Amino acid sequence: MTEPLSVVIIALNAEQQIEACLKSAAFADEIIVVDAGSTDGTVEIARRHGAKIIHQEWLGFGKQKRFAVNQATHPWVLSLDVDERVSDELRENILKEMKAPRYLAYRMPRRNRFMGRWLKHGEGYPDWSLRLFHRDHAAWSDDPVHEKVVTQTPVGRLQGDLLHESENGIADYLAKQNRYTTLQAETLHAQGKRAGIWRMLLSPPLRFIKFYFLRLGFLDGIPGLMHILIGCRNSFSKYAKLNRLRKENS
Repeated sequence: MTEPLSVVIIALNAEQQIEACLKSAAFADEIIVVDAGSTDGTVEIARRHGAKIIHQEWLGFGKQKRFAVNQATHPWVLSLDVDERVSDELRENILKEMKAPRYLAYRMPRRNRFMGRWLKHGEGYPDWSLRLFHRDHAAWSDDPVHEKVVTQTPVGRLQGDLLHESENGIADYLAKQNRYTTLQAETLHAQGKRAGIWRMLLSPPLRFIKFYFLRLGFLDGIPGLMHILIGCRNSFSKYAKLNRLRKENS
C-alpha cells in the first residue's frame, strides 16, 4: 500500500511563482499552503489548484515551515518553497519510494537556476536538501533563516532534481541576500558568537577557492561566477554585521 503524501508550502505574495510549484506537486494526496498574509493573487491561485489554505502570521522561516508540517493530514511530508518545482524524475522516484519507504527521511539534489542558467557545479549543484520525511522522525529547525530539517535517523537519497528558481532579477536577489545576512548575524549574536577581523577577511576567499575551483564553479560561466561571488559577499556581510552588533551591545 502506498503511503499517502502531503505537500506543504509556505507563501507570501508569491503569485509569480506559486502556480508552477503547485502544478509540479499535483501528484500528492494533499497540498497545504500556509500563507502569511498575501495581498496579491497567491491565495486565489492556490485555491484554484485545490490547495488547502491556512493563514499564519510570519514566524520566521524555520518556525513557519514547522507550523506548516504540523497542519498536514498525513505523516509523510514533502516541504517545498514557492520558487521550487518537482522535476518529473524526482516525482517518479518519490512515488516509487512511497510504495515501500526504506528510510524515514530523504535528501534530493536541488538544482539552482541563476541568471537564466541551470547551474551544474559550485554552490548551485548538487545542493542536497532534506525535504521528504516522516514528521514523527524529523522536523524543521527554529532558525529564522537558512533553516534545515533535523533528524536522528539515517537519511536516504533520491535521484531527480528539485528545481529552484533562485532569483527573479539581480537587484531582487541582492536585496534578499541582504535580509538573510542580517537575520544570520542576529541569530549568531543571540548565540553569543563572535567574528574577528581574520574571519571576515579569510572567509570570502576560502569560500571562493572551494566553490569556484574545487567544486568546478568556473564551468558554469558568468552565472556561476556571479553566484559564487555573491555568496562570498554574503559571508563577509554576515560577519561584518555580527561584529557591528557586538560593538553596539558591548
